[in-house]
Amino acid sequence: MDRILIYNSGGGLGDSIQIIPLILSLKNHFKKSKILYLGAHPNHFEGRLKEYNIKVESLKLNLKYFGFRWWHFFFVRRNFKRKNYLKFDLIIDLQSKLRNSLILKRIPHNNFYSTTLFNIFSTKKIRFKSKDHLENLSNFLNDKIKKINFDCSKLPKNLLNEAKKLLPKNNYIGFSITQGNEYRKKSWSIYKFISLANKSLIKDKVPVFFIEKNQEHIIEKIKSQVPSAIFPETVSELSCPALVTALSSRLDQAVSIDNGVMHMMGLANIPMIVLFGPTNSEKFAPKNNFTKILDSKKISKTKDIETITVEEVYNLI
Repeated sequence: MDRILIYNSGGGLGDSIQIIPLILSLKNHFKKSKILYLGAHPNHFEGRLKEYNIKVESLKLNLKYFGFRWWHFFFVRRNFKRKNYLKFDLIIDLQSKLRNSLILKRIPHNNFYSTTLFNIFSTKKIRFKSKDHLENLSNFLNDKIKKINFDCSKLPKNLLNEAKKLLPKNNYIGFSITQGNEYRKKSWSIYKFISLANKSLIKDKVPVFFIEKNQEHIIEKIKSQVPSAIFPETVSELSCPALVTALSSRLDQAVSIDNGVMHMMGLANIPMIVLFGPTNSEKFAPKNNFTKILDSKKISKTKDIETITVEEVYNLI
């Protein structure tokens, strides 16, 4: 494998953070390979996620929203035929939209991995049973790829020191309650989180809420009912996703809805309880042995996340 291309169509920070273990695993397994990244949106690893130090070079096409426009189909055919050196030994398609996969497959390749439409685009007709791309790729390549998780100790020292200063003790339990995607109702009631935080105090756990500084009304509401709660991001001059991961490494446990912070916490490999409603828990939940999932679709046969009770979460804590 001299050249490998990873395609990520997601635009959110969480979509990029979620594939960090995959990138690390591929870089460890294919040490001599050149691994390139093609995103439908900006490469966050070169921007807001740069503190994670994930070195993956972008494939420069000078296009926005690659795969989301039908004319990209002709762009690929026209431009890549002129550049034979852009042929890839392996293209990894991490999304499942028919249009995007059709366009992506036009890029010259030897092997094409995709789970779109029951894997019909893959060059090997294998029925993948897992939602884990790394497991599927091992099957696809007939080559066991060892999973490499993110190592928090490799975060910048200033972030680790800041996290220790903000959370110097033990018995912290973290909460992430706000959603970034406004189009699907993924949030659990703030009052349920407040009740859960107060119940956690009975077990001598200190509630730590991960909420951005501009959410003053939510912060004040929680402070008024959970006076001992800590809001570390509001008292720090530093602000980046990697700081959230550094802070998460100081927690004993965390509870989160499906959002970007969930993925930032997941990189710390701490015990987590994650709540799902309309979104796919098998696809988006952190892939580690410490995560417990409460999915309303499986518990109550509904996409309404509010059907999950405080007691169900507290019992897992």
